[in-house]
Amino acid sequence: MRPAHEPAHPLWQTGRMTSLILLPGMACDAGLWRHQQAPLEAAAPGPVVVADVHGRADSLPAMAALLLAEQPGDLLLAGCSLGGMLAMEVARQAPARVRGLALLGTTARPDTPELVTLRTNAIAEFEAGRAEALLRANALFAFHRNHQARLVEDYIAMVLRAGIPSLVRQNRAVMARADSRPTLGRITCPTLVVGGADDLLTPPECSREIAAGIPGAQLQLLPECGHMLTWEQPEAVTRLLLDWLGQLPTAADPQA
Repeated sequence: MRPAHEPAHPLWQTGRMTSLILLPGMACDAGLWRHQQAPLEAAAPGPVVVADVHGRADSLPAMAALLLAEQPGDLLLAGCSLGGMLAMEVARQAPARVRGLALLGTTARPDTPELVTLRTNAIAEFEAGRAEALLRANALFAFHRNHQARLVEDYIAMVLRAGIPSLVRQNRAVMARADSRPTLGRITCPTLVVGGADDLLTPPECSREIAAGIPGAQLQLLPECGHMLTWEQPEAVTRLLLDWLGQLPTAADPQA
């Protein structure tokens, strides 16, 4: 039975608890979803949880296993960047529990040797106490030029809040991740893929590739938007996520 304070939603008709799990990107926290969390809480079929497993496990498979152990029932997963990689891993491990995916500014590809080298060098800088200097030298690449001035300082502060050990651990987890492209075709839940048209870190072709690999996936590319979609284009991202929630299957549908 649906609690009186919760909004009506088709997924309540299944009789199973369905939680919406928001998965932040690398070294990000609930602040990444600051524009979306309240509207999603008003529209979701059950609890809305900002997960922190990316800061408490050493690999994507371990993060996914921890999430599945801690969150009961069926899951709707919305993930940005590393969070999107984690969402795909959760869907691989427990496809029957994942009722919907929203993958934002992410990739199914493994790191290239060049990226592994860059991350390895970055880790050395972090461990040498030069994290803030490195972030200031590179943070601009995460944003479209129209949004850099107002958002870069917030971004740097959020990453530094995560702490150096967590930042190092998450970089190592991403470096070691598997290629998710061979398993995209096994995803059968409703999937929304959103990318920034000007994303330099996970370029639009990464979003196109994911959408092409998942049967029935919807693809949206946001103009004047880099890698930090939820901050750069907050209204557009919120609208897309609310539309995605509204299109999820009812109990009468075959997937319900």
